Amino acid sequence: MTTHANHPPQHPNRQTFYVALALVLGIALGDVLNLTLGGTGPHDPLLAQIVAVLNMLTDVFLRLVKMIIAPLVFATLVVGMAKMGDIHTVGRIGLKAMLWFFSASLASLLLGMLLVNVFEPGGSLHIPLPPADAVSGLPNVKPTLSNFIAHIFPKSIFEAMSANEILQIVVFSMFFGIACASLGELAHPFVKLLDSLAHIMLKVTSYVMHYAPVAVFSAMASVIAQQGIGVLLSYGKFIGEFYFGLLLLCSLLGGFACLFLGRRMLSLIRHIREPMLLAFGTASSESAYPKLLQQLERFGCDEKVCGLVLPLGYSFNLDGSMMYMTFAVLFIAQAYGIDMPLADQLLMLLVLLFTSKGVAGVPRASLIVISATLSMFKIPEAGLLLLLGIDQVLDMGRSATNVYGNSIASALVSRWEKALR
Repeated sequence: MTTHANHPPQHPNRQTFYVALALVLGIALGDVLNLTLGGTGPHDPLLAQIVAVLNMLTDVFLRLVKMIIAPLVFATLVVGMAKMGDIHTVGRIGLKAMLWFFSASLASLLLGMLLVNVFEPGGSLHIPLPPADAVSGLPNVKPTLSNFIAHIFPKSIFEAMSANEILQIVVFSMFFGIACASLGELAHPFVKLLDSLAHIMLKVTSYVMHYAPVAVFSAMASVIAQQGIGVLLSYGKFIGEFYFGLLLLCSLLGGFACLFLGRRMLSLIRHIREPMLLAFGTASSESAYPKLLQQLERFGCDEKVCGLVLPLGYSFNLDGSMMYMTFAVLFIAQAYGIDMPLADQLLMLLVLLFTSKGVAGVPRASLIVISATLSMFKIPEAGLLLLLGIDQVLDMGRSATNVYGNSIASALVSRWEKALR
């Protein structure tokens, strides 16, 4: 499957400009709403109605994107597997991808731990601590081995598709694709049909992306209208240090990728800037998936490699989220004045490295993993309330970083497979 011939770039610069403009206008409108209506209290009925409308506009876009993901992942992965032809190639690419994912995840966790110990953002925040019996309001989903297994193996492909469980779709697609490859000519008509489906879904993606600026505008306006720009100032130090950490992480990953990609790294960044901006504006890396797949193939990544690495990356390679988890746990410990010795911190890294892989697809998954980790190390879970107010702002950065990390993974595995055009 190639997107070059059938999907010429549709003014990517113009589309990126519209999304960036929508981001700025959304912040401006949100600030106006917060200043005019937020002063009467957070539960002002008019403000609540406006926020509900804004959230609805964002929700429409996210629903449209989720509508695309399952058929797109299934079609691209099965076609890729069928074209690879043998299970050894699939295993080799999968192994290279997983080795990179775990290395990048460990680097993200270690960098996060180092920075939060250097900056100590929680030590200087004199915020009244929540009561011991306060609840975080998160769904009670603990990262256990049984949950992890349940997230890997589907009991029904239709259930997995309806719930957008990417990892389960990947597992089914791999079995299906390998079966198609082993049947050869007999399966050829169905593979051709799925190839057409993948192109159709990419065409649908190009239609849906026209609505992206509206979604980014409404998402930003909603957050600022409720929280106010003041929340950025009061938590400015923590937000600034976290974003500095993300920037450092992106530089490290990009620097390593340069060793293999050379000057093409700049071309990769140009190709993925719109998906990254989209993930940033909507605070959802999932919203960028269809566009990211399109742009990576335009960059020159092998379609078969992308079809396998990208869906796996969305389950196993969330670099921004990994850094956030170490930042959040240690920040809350510092805010409570709880000293975590180095041995405990390293144990926490190992716990996060594996538990974070088991909750892909769960809403606010990062917060759920953080909550479970806090209770494991006897840190009050109510400390999460310190972060809930700015979680959306932090989520924007980590979503964009997740997209960046998965792009580098796809490009590097393509390069290592000698399949980068």
